Amino acid sequence: MAHASAPFQPFALRGDALREAILAYAANPLYRDNEEWENSDNPYRRQLRPQVLPHLDFDRVPGRDSVLEYSSLAAQRLLTSIYEADLVFFPRAGLGGLGEDFRSFYSPDNRARGELIRPALERFAFGFLDEEVEVSGDWTTESLLAYLDGLDVHARGGASPAEKAVRDSSDPRRAARMWLIQFAPDFLSEASPMARNILGCYGAEQSEWFKILIDEYGYGVHRTKHSTLFESTMESVGLAPDLHRYWQYYLVSSLALNNYFHYLGKNHEYFFRYVGALYYTESTLVDFCRRADGLLTDVFEGGADTRYFSEHVHIDQHHGRMALEKLVKPLIEKHGTQIIPEIVRGIEEFRLLGAIADEDFATQIAWMDDADRYKELHGPVHAAIQEGRVTAPVADIVEPHGELSNTHSHEGDELCHIVSGTMRFVSGFDSYRILEAGEGTVIQRNRLHGAIIESEECVYQIHSVGDHRACLS
Repeated sequence: MAHASAPFQPFALRGDALREAILAYAANPLYRDNEEWENSDNPYRRQLRPQVLPHLDFDRVPGRDSVLEYSSLAAQRLLTSIYEADLVFFPRAGLGGLGEDFRSFYSPDNRARGELIRPALERFAFGFLDEEVEVSGDWTTESLLAYLDGLDVHARGGASPAEKAVRDSSDPRRAARMWLIQFAPDFLSEASPMARNILGCYGAEQSEWFKILIDEYGYGVHRTKHSTLFESTMESVGLAPDLHRYWQYYLVSSLALNNYFHYLGKNHEYFFRYVGALYYTESTLVDFCRRADGLLTDVFEGGADTRYFSEHVHIDQHHGRMALEKLVKPLIEKHGTQIIPEIVRGIEEFRLLGAIADEDFATQIAWMDDADRYKELHGPVHAAIQEGRVTAPVADIVEPHGELSNTHSHEGDELCHIVSGTMRFVSGFDSYRILEAGEGTVIQRNRLHGAIIESEECVYQIHSVGDHRACLS
């Protein structure tokens, strides 16, 4: 007698089981807080702030208004580490004394624990896209081509909010370095997510996609590999090209953009979304790279090696055409119009994530540029608390010399008040203010920051004020 099978249920840990599994993954010593701001030539070290993870709820889908909050940053950091366990990384100077870190990062335990929590973290990190992006209606090849024409991907556009933030910054070179750092998770292992879609057997389209991939890898010539060119760009402006050296300065939205392609490539049910996102990014990179070339040339007065960007101006004109003519159209012809909504969805999701990243970066640069103003706001905000006009939860903290608060953010504005001692408060790469006893700063919500204690001991308070502007009235 045949028995009806139970309906298939998607797998994802929930509740206490999810929390315990995340803590087990983050217990790997590689993921502990760092004692230095930068990771020096160790691609296996990634600071996940495991001591905070028990207090975060990943068993939900945050809305669009929450994707820049700390829990999202924590999720994106976790996902970056999980995805990259599929990739091969070695220190630039050779494995040397990092053999144990190498084995720990690629160990069966680390990889299995990561895979166990990945579905739930992906739901947390990218679930909001289901609410924000809707693709409906009956699509045809003709309507898709009309939609793509409407995107005007080949037009020369104006500067993005992120590019404008660099040019308008009070310190354009610092802002430009912070900008390049945001690309490092993607550009230093460029095309690695794409390679996830090259394996298998699916016809001529597989070979066409492989042509794009090998272009990214310089056709086997290391000096022309795109990631090699980006390493030269970083070195030319005073940055080190070690993988994840600047982990603590990655914004949540920058990690999300890179992780999005791993998310689509890792989960092959989203293959056609990746095709859409690939077409869009390859087509729009031409104009972006042209602007980036000019921006870096201007800011560094010709001292920046911009070959990474100038090369893409040439090659991505070709890649955009290839993606449309050799992938999108043949795939529709073979698999039918049923795949078109997924292609469009990949485009729209990537566009949304890109817009979020632009605004996030621009806001971070403004926060860095306004460091003096936020320090000056300490006085009136602290006075409002002292006088009882504002009641805010407070945490009293005592830390020793050299204690480093690895970078993080808060869901509301906070006031940092130094009772005694000296703190170096950091608001981004090469951006800091020294805070002495009686001083402090307002910490803007969702802004990446950290601190290190420079006195023998520092006693300070963190007041959770919510919206600091309410303390000024």
